[in-house]
Amino acid sequence: MPDQIRSNQEPRSFVFTSESVTEGHPDKIADQISDAVLDAILAKEAKLESQGYVDHKGVPAKLEHVRCACETLVTTGTVVVSGEIRCQAYVDVQKIARRVIERIGYTRAKFGFDSETCGVINMIHEQSPDIAQGVDQSFNAQHGAADPLDLIGAGDQGMMFGYASRETSTLMPMPHYLASRLAERLAAVRHDGTLPYLRPDGKTQVTVRYEDGKPVAVETIVISTQHAPEVESMESIKADLIEHVIAPVMDGEGIAWNDATIYVNPTGRFVVGGPMGDTGLTGRKIIV
Repeated sequence: MPDQIRSNQEPRSFVFTSESVTEGHPDKIADQISDAVLDAILAKEAKLESQGYVDHKGVPAKLEHVRCACETLVTTGTVVVSGEIRCQAYVDVQKIARRVIERIGYTRAKFGFDSETCGVINMIHEQSPDIAQGVDQSFNAQHGAADPLDLIGAGDQGMMFGYASRETSTLMPMPHYLASRLAERLAAVRHDGTLPYLRPDGKTQVTVRYEDGKPVAVETIVISTQHAPEVESMESIKADLIEHVIAPVMDGEGIAWNDATIYVNPTGRFVVGGPMGDTGLTGRKIIV
């Protein structure tokens, strides 16, 4: 009976929009610097543990004891790395931040940010022992719980939720997947010199039409990309992005997109970008 009722209904149609950002977006720069600091600490701590390192207080290096809450702010000409960390490892935070910025492509002052000349302020300090006691041992453990999972302490850094979908091979929803692939492709054609006038900052947005719960066509594509000041024609940028970014991604996924409305830099000129145009913070683009 439910199947009969469903078959007599009109297919449910709706649109869903997702966005992503490129590696040069200010918030994403901050995310990558924080990630790189954490990765370096974990790698160094693991090495020290394997060597049997013990500090002057008799505390051994131990990977499972590392605690790292690393927050980054990027703005015009400046990077501030702060947070609370507990570990035996020492890492060069300034060097790590500059290396990330260089890899992204902010290597010249005319791009609005330069990995060599920007200021990097390290304000990281040791984790508070009051916070540590709650993270090292859970409330349940302190009150006699025996379940191994109940013994693990946790901070309150953030709560996320998500789901797997068969809409794509990566099990991600189609709009999110397409927006992410466009952002990756936008960075790739800049790095490989296909579109040398592009700059690191950018954002992508894709609207997909669903019928009866399944993605059937792309309705709208929006790409905002930082570019060199000498490129003034938005139409030429749009043509290049359709050929080298949009078409390769969309054709590769086999979803209808030829009737999609495409917007490229809809607000017009996008020369001032990156940390010079907007302040970036760790965690604001955590799902992209």
